[in-house]
Amino acid sequence: MAASSPLARRTEFLPFSPPLIGEEEIAEVVDTLRSSWITTGPKTRRFETEFAAHVQAPGALALSSCTAALHTALVTLGIGPGDEVVTTPMTFAASANVIEHVGARPVLADVEPDTLNLDPARVAAAITPRTRAILPVHYAGHPVDLDTLGLLAERHRLALIEDAAHALPAAYKGRRIGAGTNPVAFSFYATKNLTTAEGGMLTGDPDFLARARIVGLHGMSREAWKRYDKGGSWYYEVVLPGFKYNMTDIQAALGVWQLRKLERHQARRRAVVALYDAAFAGEPALELPVTRPEVEHAWHLYVLRLRPEALRIDRDRFITALAERNIGTSVHFIPIHLHPYYRDRYGYAPDAFPVAHANYRRMLSLPLNPRLSDQDVADVIEAVRDIVRRHCR
Repeated sequence: MAASSPLARRTEFLPFSPPLIGEEEIAEVVDTLRSSWITTGPKTRRFETEFAAHVQAPGALALSSCTAALHTALVTLGIGPGDEVVTTPMTFAASANVIEHVGARPVLADVEPDTLNLDPARVAAAITPRTRAILPVHYAGHPVDLDTLGLLAERHRLALIEDAAHALPAAYKGRRIGAGTNPVAFSFYATKNLTTAEGGMLTGDPDFLARARIVGLHGMSREAWKRYDKGGSWYYEVVLPGFKYNMTDIQAALGVWQLRKLERHQARRRAVVALYDAAFAGEPALELPVTRPEVEHAWHLYVLRLRPEALRIDRDRFITALAERNIGTSVHFIPIHLHPYYRDRYGYAPDAFPVAHANYRRMLSLPLNPRLSDQDVADVIEAVRDIVRRHCR
């Protein structure tokens, strides 16, 4: 196709990842607003119970965000100044920020070239006598190598705290992410596979979660709804300086219905992935995401990687070209060590984590959500193909 030919352009902009909210969620929220309780209360407890059952977790604690869940887990474990936590550079800043918040040091280890998940061999090399925990991220919804990381944690007596912001519903060797007794943090942000607008969940051992519940609500020995409900006592004690991380019943009202629709929404995500894979499989300029046989991928993201040797256009120009065709995209992620705070604080060079850095420079995330129609998907495919045709070497 000649470079001067007209662009294949949609008439309307296609957002990258809008939420899919139905009348059921709206009615449940309205019911909450008309009730006598809108903050943390019975609907939050119901959401916790149903979520724990869905992922086969021993228990669940609803919080204000995945960031709050990760921070709460670290505080509950007693991780603090002088400690180290090994994590990935290929993640959103929150995964490292919470380690900084407790006064510990985030120690970055590079990622695997195929999944872009934390590389267990690099983790092993990063462990020191100061290491207290490993904090892997299930990147894009593909579970990490939990067997190997779990053995490392056991061998060195470390906590394993999973950042599962992308990993609902994912499974590793037939077991749902979140099913173990170790802390696992989920995100319900607006772009996630299940949304409560803002919100998160921490799963794990019930005794651990009982302590975490106190940490997450001012360090109070008694929750508000138990104090103000019929038969409740006004008396409470603050047993530690906790945080204000509780989820509201308004958010939980969204969550209970989103959870019921999750499998249906996931089926649509998988169908979109199949269409993308079929369309791009034979294109030498594109590297498709992988799925290892032992996992069930949550498909929170569809991360396409460009092969620079096959194109006369870089990632940033490719994204601009998609925007010109009314296709929304994103990049997941700017590696942690490239952000000014971490770069300057720890003296990282761009190539300190070469796999993460090289892949960041050539990746973009295509629209992937259950609202996409077949025509939307066809428009994305045509736009990507058109750009490749115009700029292939």
